[in-house]
Amino acid sequence: MLELRPNCECCDKDLPPEATDALICTFECTFCAGCVEQVSGGICPNCGGGF
Repeated sequence: MLELRPNCECCDKDLPPEATDALICTFECTFCAGCVEQVSGGICPNCGGGF
């Protein structure tokens, strides 16, 4: 099972376990949907994995 981190690694937005806008990449980096769409273009800036 993948592990969701408690906040976005880009903007530090809180992402509780029930968050519907949390995205996690193939290497468990955690971002909010806004940062994935507007900042990273769908590719994890940490590891290059997909969301």
